[in-house]
Amino acid sequence: MQHDTARDAETSAGSPINANKALWEKGDFTRLAATMRESGDELVAWIAPQPGMEVLDLGCGDGTTAVPAARRGAHVLGVDIAANLVAAGNARAREEGLAELQFVEGDASALTGIEDARFDLVVSIFGAMFAPRPNDVAAEMVRVCRPGGRIVMGNWIAGDPTLVAQVLKISAAFLPPPPEGFVSPVSWGQEETVLARFGAAGIPPERIRCERASYTFRSPGPARDFLSVFRDYYGPTMNAFEAAEKNGKRRELEEQLEALFEAQNEGGADMTVIPATYLRVTVER
Repeated sequence: MQHDTARDAETSAGSPINANKALWEKGDFTRLAATMRESGDELVAWIAPQPGMEVLDLGCGDGTTAVPAARRGAHVLGVDIAANLVAAGNARAREEGLAELQFVEGDASALTGIEDARFDLVVSIFGAMFAPRPNDVAAEMVRVCRPGGRIVMGNWIAGDPTLVAQVLKISAAFLPPPPEGFVSPVSWGQEETVLARFGAAGIPPERIRCERASYTFRSPGPARDFLSVFRDYYGPTMNAFEAAEKNGKRRELEEQLEALFEAQNEGGADMTVIPATYLRVTVER
């Protein structure tokens, strides 16, 4: 199994650092999220949260799916491990006057302070898949979802030929080996793994549906400009570029990613439109 993004805890002045928190606070994911809004709206339309529904968006970033869910009248709690993204999400909620949308810091592996069976709908799109202890993540999502409710996940797929899986794969090749016990986030993109994790949390396989879907990144300007967003603001690729710089391989990394972005761009010379395949998981609680 390839490894790709988060690394084990580092230390500063002898104190452990939450590596997952450090990863997502490292850059500014809002820059990338801005290219994901249209597909976020489309996905929320597919999920179809209803007015008054209690919704948890886990690993929510600055609200790519939480904001459109709240616009539909749902009561939405967004939980993310990165303080900067929580602040950005709350700013978006204020700007749009979405009084029933709140963002708070939290760990998908341990949803401390959130009571059992609180939510009608639990959503995590490219979020909880990056949290450590994936069996705990599955158990927590099941715990906070009410009986009769739904869990919907979007997870990048290991080895998939489309953009994000390949960005993570290329980046991994320039990073040090992962620590012992590291579980790849893209293992969440394997149907048998999803079934096993939710099965351990008490969900029978007939109540779990996995299907491949497409999520499209859209950005003005050429693909090379879009690559700069990943390079400068997306934690996993920032780490890869830092490691490549130390090893004298920065240009090699940049060339591989440039070739990838150019090959996958469907928008032409002056626009970037890149679809990426993911595993869409629906769990009936």
